[in-house]
Amino acid sequence: MDDFADKVIIKDLVVRSILGVDSWEIIKRQPVVINVTIHTNISQAGETDHLPHSIHYGVVCKKVTKFAEESNYKSVEALADGIARVCIVDCHAPKVSVRVDKPRALLHASSAGVGITRIKEDYSTFGSHTDVRTSSLLSHQDFIFVKDLNLKTIIGVNPWEREEKQTVIVNLTIYPSFAMGTLQDYVPKPHNYHTIVRTISKVRFNREHVEESKYKTVEAFATALARIAITECHVSKITVRVEKPSALVFASSAGVEITRSISTITSKTLPQLNSIHKGFFRENVKPVSDTSNLQRSDIPNSFHHLVFIALGSNMGDTVDNINSALSKIQEKCNSKILDTSFLYETSPMHITDQARFLNAACKIITDLSPEELLQKLKAIEAEMGRFDVVTIRYGPRPIDLDIIFYDDIEYTSDTLSIPHPRMHEREFVLRPICDIAKGKEHPKLYKTCGQLLNQLLNSLDYDLQGNDIWRVIPIGKSKWRLGSKTFLMGVLNVTPDSFSDGGLYNNVDDAVTRFEKLVLEGADIIDIGGMSTRPNATDIPAEEELSRVLPVIQTIRAKGITNIPISIDTYRATVAERAIAAGADLINDVSGGMLDPEMFSVMANANIPVCLQHMRGDPKSMTHFTQYEDVIIDICYELSERVNHAIQAGVKRWNIIIDPGIGFAKDYSQNFQILRRLSDMISQNSPLEGFPCLLGPSRKGFIGHVIQQSEAKNRVWGTAAACTASVAGGVDILRVHDVKEMVDVVKVADSIWRDVARMQKGIISSPIAIFFAYQELHHDPVIECFNILRNPYYLRSLHR
Repeated sequence: MDDFADKVIIKDLVVRSILGVDSWEIIKRQPVVINVTIHTNISQAGETDHLPHSIHYGVVCKKVTKFAEESNYKSVEALADGIARVCIVDCHAPKVSVRVDKPRALLHASSAGVGITRIKEDYSTFGSHTDVRTSSLLSHQDFIFVKDLNLKTIIGVNPWEREEKQTVIVNLTIYPSFAMGTLQDYVPKPHNYHTIVRTISKVRFNREHVEESKYKTVEAFATALARIAITECHVSKITVRVEKPSALVFASSAGVEITRSISTITSKTLPQLNSIHKGFFRENVKPVSDTSNLQRSDIPNSFHHLVFIALGSNMGDTVDNINSALSKIQEKCNSKILDTSFLYETSPMHITDQARFLNAACKIITDLSPEELLQKLKAIEAEMGRFDVVTIRYGPRPIDLDIIFYDDIEYTSDTLSIPHPRMHEREFVLRPICDIAKGKEHPKLYKTCGQLLNQLLNSLDYDLQGNDIWRVIPIGKSKWRLGSKTFLMGVLNVTPDSFSDGGLYNNVDDAVTRFEKLVLEGADIIDIGGMSTRPNATDIPAEEELSRVLPVIQTIRAKGITNIPISIDTYRATVAERAIAAGADLINDVSGGMLDPEMFSVMANANIPVCLQHMRGDPKSMTHFTQYEDVIIDICYELSERVNHAIQAGVKRWNIIIDPGIGFAKDYSQNFQILRRLSDMISQNSPLEGFPCLLGPSRKGFIGHVIQQSEAKNRVWGTAAACTASVAGGVDILRVHDVKEMVDVVKVADSIWRDVARMQKGIISSPIAIFFAYQELHHDPVIECFNILRNPYYLRSLHR
């Protein structure tokens, strides 16, 4: 007979314990239900009717209750392991199974928790404390569970089931690849039921995805859940049980239960799930912020700590201060910079009588400890003059460097707290962090950075006027506030063969005169090109391209015209490099860095804005590469790859502009699809989310095809319509030939599609914020909110 075939059972013991956060993300004492099964041999107690020959469940109950109510754990796993240790070490149980339920763990589930099994050999006592023998734990099968999770979705084969969502009840059991709660009081992402439930219920099964997928069977639904948990949460094995309470008239429910692992989930499982990001983008189209860059060959093997640092400056040349600080971090902190955020101009906090701040964040990899890194950052601050001026708390400073995250640790000392204790209260920290770590979970608050930002923006005490924040791009001597207006890029081709104005400005004097005219007409930047990139254009040597553009740029700058930025339109690194030296402020590469392997290096070293355009092939061959599975998805995928290559080469995120490439490897109908679906391409959760967008529809052939106008210069009205559609779709910069006319067009289009309240008061990102913003503008807030919320273009603009 098995020595441990008998059981002593304590069922549904309710204790009040501080255990992580409750369903409202609050740390407080909450009910916890404990089930203990002690595997033992009660034969002697049964024969003699003498309790000392067994394990007294009353004693076990008292010890477990005392331990649970006096403990303060962050994870259910650690509490379960602690209870098992009490049973084995204090109550002399040879083997124990512990199940811990948190009834208030999740908002839409009845409970969540863990189950573990431990034996005497798993613990060895040394002095006053007990260590864990992790090698013997591998033989146990711990599990995490979510009980009765309620989701609403379109599911079923009957016609009426295709019209309305119905409730499905989901039970999940996750099987970790190692024993839980034995190493530290921290739950890795694959074992975090908050993460898993959030992923399956709030990413996949939002309104857009459900309406698109419309599952017919619970089998498909269950398989989808398993596949998401394995492919996106990196769960190694999971059991999914799905029940439909409304399935049968004379039964409480009907459903299926499946168990899947990495080996059983294949790429062919559930084809309709080959979309992500609001049910739109393929799984391999990863957001640029999710790219870890950890495979770079220039990273030493000793660098294995991933750190996120916030940067701020409001004294002197703030852009230069941020750039200088980043250079010093890489130079002096034993680190490599993996990514940078966008730049944000923000209103000062607490002390408002000071200059606006410029804020950013960076992701680095280092071999320094937290305290060592802190000392290095303080030294950089001192070197840059942080302590040369009389400073007060929250007052002006040339540079401010704060460690926000260090790996996934929690750390507190007299000088440092990780994660940063006030990050969730600060929009100027959360916005940059979300650019590069939107999905990273806060180890103490159990929410992603994206959720923390949304929570802050939707809080009733959010100060819309006080939190005046603008995403900016430093260009020339100014910082453009993205979203404040549509910027116009005037076209100046110094070529003999451009499709629209070829041969008009070959002479330097004529080109400079044209430049000055475009500026007077209202252009914000002028794009100078020395080689035509129209379809089937003839290639020319780099020397000839340089001979066309350099004299023009040099003459313009020599005349003292320095307040208007110049863009160099080229895909050659040598031309870009020399044009920058002559006075260019932006690189506009129609190939997105694809046609010259040195281009990304030149972009990174120049540290100026760059525009990466989508194109296939080269100007001579691109018309042969217009086959797309889905033109928008494919452009996003290919363009996001080029953006990632640029970032890995050292191009800062805030310097990157994207261009879908109208007219470049696109046919007539595909160009219109880009205009029609531009908002999808750059919307929230798109792989290209956040990047400013440039578009160049001006005078192009697809417009001429519609209006039956072969002369490019006569396509002004058609261009106006295309530019209006671009503004409606969320474009930031329009590249145009007819600047004077398009200035009026974008003024009207901006007044229609860009939010006046947002321009006056900062970023609006919730219906509550809309309500109070319009109330402050003396409109009827109810009517205005109704009009705004029913307009999809307006809603898209709110996410910008």
